[in-house]
Amino acid sequence: MPSDTSPDPSLGRAGPATRELSAWLDAIPKIELHLHLEGAIPHAALRELIAKYDGARAVPSTAELDARFRYSTFREFLDAWMWKNGYLRQLEDFTWIAQEVARDLARQNVVYAEVFCSPPDFEPLETQRLIEAIRLGFARVPEIELALVPDLVRDYGPERGARELSEVAEVRALGVVGIGIGGTESAYPPQAFAGVYARARQLGLRTTAHAGEVAGARSIWGALDVLQVDRIGHGTRAEEDPALLVALAERRVPLEMCPISNVCTGSIASLGDHPIRRYFDRGLLVTVNTDDPGMFGNSLAQEYLRLIDDWGFTTDEIVSLVRNALEASWLTPSRRLELSARLERGLRVPAPGPSSE
Repeated sequence: MPSDTSPDPSLGRAGPATRELSAWLDAIPKIELHLHLEGAIPHAALRELIAKYDGARAVPSTAELDARFRYSTFREFLDAWMWKNGYLRQLEDFTWIAQEVARDLARQNVVYAEVFCSPPDFEPLETQRLIEAIRLGFARVPEIELALVPDLVRDYGPERGARELSEVAEVRALGVVGIGIGGTESAYPPQAFAGVYARARQLGLRTTAHAGEVAGARSIWGALDVLQVDRIGHGTRAEEDPALLVALAERRVPLEMCPISNVCTGSIASLGDHPIRRYFDRGLLVTVNTDDPGMFGNSLAQEYLRLIDDWGFTTDEIVSLVRNALEASWLTPSRRLELSARLERGLRVPAPGPSSE
């Protein structure tokens, strides 16, 4: 479920990046840590789902489907989210989208991703069966390693969250590495989920929470000090409290930042207003992610390209961001070491365009 953000302004046009730079960004190995499965469905796959239930004439062209994902208000964005979810009705639908999302990520040279899914949004489908169905789809694409992070969805409250956590724990062997809470951040502060997060830690699960996207620094403090999260989802409003920026840097808490998403949903007015450059320069553990690429038309390579064009990131700094994502991941130490070797081989290719030298 998307967070409660504002309208959807234009992203503008990318700057003067060379074809060589774009090709390099496409080719380097990449890691995603903040990606919602239901928001990442490639449009061709979604059209097949729509045709399954409503017939081929329901959305007769790719252009018409693209038009469904243009928003002038957050309400329109939320309506599009719920409209799309209405075509996820059977377990086989989740297997299908998991397979297609995995294929799309592999095509982009994303080598590892930790993927949110939102079981509470899809009752009466059972959480355990839904996670099994997703894992079945992922298994069909062995080129990429994918872990699952069930979103307990804060809007349903902590009691429902506790029940969801128990159900998730039954199938954690299916690559479930942690839990999170998305949803309406401003209406459902993190403190109510303290018990749920304590239980998750007892179960050995890692934790994240959408915080500071729209509700301000206090929401992030709650996630840090009450929920004791391992990572923060978004965190764009952390700079409202200088002490919070110090704490995030000293504790080296990873931030799952999603610049293009933040502009599309209106939580940030423009890319130029986004704090990612300031956070990176302060030494915060920043990672870059796409959030809901099926809703925003972005890719991780495009996110990196905008960092270069809009904030003057160098290619060396892009490499640092890829390494940050590996450090912030919830891989086991041995698996992280193995993946690090693969990343470094891929990142050795000389980059054209801006550099740190």
